[in-house]
Amino acid sequence: MIATTAAYTAYRHPRSIPTRTLAWNVYGVGVERVGRDGRPEAVAVGSPASDQILVRVDAVGLCFSDVKLIRLGGDHPKLYGRDLAQEPTRLGHEAAVTVVTVGSDLATRFHPGQRLAIQPDIYVNGRSTAYGYTIPGGLIGYHLIGPEVLAADDGAYVVEVDDRFGYAETALTEPWACVEAAYTQRRRLEPLAGGRAWVVGNVGDAHPYRFGRILAGSREIVLTEVSRDVATQIRAAAAPETMIAIADAAAVKGPFDDVIMLAPRSAQRVREAADALAFRGVLNLVGDAPLDGPVDIDVGRIHYHYTAYVGSPGPDVGAAYGAARNRAELLPGGVALFVGAAGPMGQMHLERALRLPDGPERFIGIDLDADRLEAAKKRLDPVAAEYGRDLTMAVPHGEELAALVARLTGGRGADDVIVSAPSARAIADAAGAMAPRGMLVVFAGVPVGTRAPLDLSRVFLHGAQYTGTSGSRIGDQQRVVDKTLAGELSPRHALAAVGGIEAAADGLHALMESRFPGKIVIFPQLRSLPLTSLEDLAAADPQIAAALGEDGAWTTEAEAVLFARYWSADAA
Repeated sequence: MIATTAAYTAYRHPRSIPTRTLAWNVYGVGVERVGRDGRPEAVAVGSPASDQILVRVDAVGLCFSDVKLIRLGGDHPKLYGRDLAQEPTRLGHEAAVTVVTVGSDLATRFHPGQRLAIQPDIYVNGRSTAYGYTIPGGLIGYHLIGPEVLAADDGAYVVEVDDRFGYAETALTEPWACVEAAYTQRRRLEPLAGGRAWVVGNVGDAHPYRFGRILAGSREIVLTEVSRDVATQIRAAAAPETMIAIADAAAVKGPFDDVIMLAPRSAQRVREAADALAFRGVLNLVGDAPLDGPVDIDVGRIHYHYTAYVGSPGPDVGAAYGAARNRAELLPGGVALFVGAAGPMGQMHLERALRLPDGPERFIGIDLDADRLEAAKKRLDPVAAEYGRDLTMAVPHGEELAALVARLTGGRGADDVIVSAPSARAIADAAGAMAPRGMLVVFAGVPVGTRAPLDLSRVFLHGAQYTGTSGSRIGDQQRVVDKTLAGELSPRHALAAVGGIEAAADGLHALMESRFPGKIVIFPQLRSLPLTSLEDLAAADPQIAAALGEDGAWTTEAEAVLFARYWSADAA
C-alpha cells in the first residue's frame, strides 16, 4: 500500500493547477444534450476574482433529480425558462470539492487544501438558485465559486470536512442530508402573521367553535358561509386594520396562506380549498364527521411547496396547530413502511430508521424489483441485526399494498409510510396502508399538478399526517457530518458504482435504467475509469477487494487504491 498511500497523499495536496479541464455542460433536453457528442468538453480553468475561490471537484454523486432536469431542460422549475442552448448549466449538485486558490477578499475564510461539501439548496433573496441547476454544478474538474454560493441568504452554502472523510463519502452527505431533512419540520404550523386567510363554513352548522386569537395577526380574512357567532369572534380578535370580507365561495380567489374549513363534508370542496393554498399554505380541517370520499390532492405540492394539512374534531379551532400536534419524526415503537425501499434513497431512509436510538419497532421494505430488493436486503440485514431490529423486505406480487401490510402487522397498518417511488399511484397505495394516526412522507418528488386520492378525514378525526420535503439545508448536512463522525451514520454504505469523468453520461443512463441498487459517484479527476460496480471492481482488483469493508462497502482505503490506479498528476 506504500505506492497507493503516496499517490493519494499527492492527490490530497496538489501542487499544480491545469490550464484546462473537462466538463459536462447541459445544452437542452435529453442525455444527448449533456456534453458534446456524448463526451465531456475541454474548458479553460479560470483564476478567482477577489470574491471567488477556485475549487477542484473530487467527487460527484448522481441523483434522480438530475434525470428530472435532463427530461425538462429549461422548463425545470429551478431553471426559470432558461434557454440552455444559449446559457448552458451543469449537473452535479452532490459535490465534494477542495479549495485550490482563494481570492483576496476571502483569504480569512478559506485556504488552499480546505475540503468542502456543497449544500446545493441555495436561496438568494428568498429565490431558489440551486447549485447544479440555476448555478452550474460539479460535473467538471475545476471551477470558480463566488458570492452565488458563498454569500447567499444563509451565508456560505458549504460544509467543511476533514481527511476522516473520503471523497465519495463527502459527496454522499448531500443525499443523506435530504433524508435527514425529511424528518424535520418544514411545514408552517401556525397561521401566518400578516397573511391572507379564508374561513369556510357550512350552512346549517351550529357547532360552538372557539377561535380565540389564532387569526389576530392576519392582514386579510375572507369569510364564506360562516355562522354569526364565528364572524363575531373573528372580528373581535382581529386588529383594527385587518380587512374582513364576506363572500360567496364561487367568488373567492386564492392564493391564501391559511384556509380553515368548519364541518367539511364535501371532498370536492376540500380539494378546491387545498388548490387555493399559497406556497407553505396551511389547510385546517375542523370536523367530527368524515368527508364523503377521498380528496384528490396535488401531492406534488406537498413535496415541493410544503403545503400542510392539519385538523381536529373541534370545537377549539386552534387545537390543530403546532409541532406537538403535528410530528415529523418516526413514531417510537411503531411500524414503519418504506415504499421504493430498494432504490438508493429508500435504502438510506431504511438505514437511518434502523439506527434510530428511539425509533420504530418493526420495519417493512417494499419494492417491485425483486433483484434490487434482494440486494438491498443483503446490505441492510446486517444493520438490522446489529441494532436488533425486525426487518421484513417484500415484493407485493399482485397483493394490494394495504392488504400486505395488514397481513404483516396483524391488521394494525403502518404508523409511518415513507414513499421514495416517484409515482402518484405509489403515494395513494401507500396512504391506504397507513394506520389511522399514521404519517405519510412524500419523499420522491412528483411534478406539481400530480394528484392522488388521500383520506383527509383521518387528519381531523385521528390526527394523521401528510408531509413532504424537497432538498435539505446547511444544518441538515452538518448534522449528517456530525452523525457520521459519531458512528451513527455511514454515508459510504450507499455507494454501488463509480466512474471517472468520461463515464458521467453512462452513469446518467444507468440512473434512468435503475442499473445499480445504490448510489453512483463520478470522480472528475480520474481518467479512463468506466462506470463499474463495486462488485466488479473487487473481482478485477484483489487490492481493492481487500480494501473494501467486510460487507463489501466502500472505504477510504479502497478509494486510495482506485486513485493510485487512475489518477495522474499530469492529466489535464
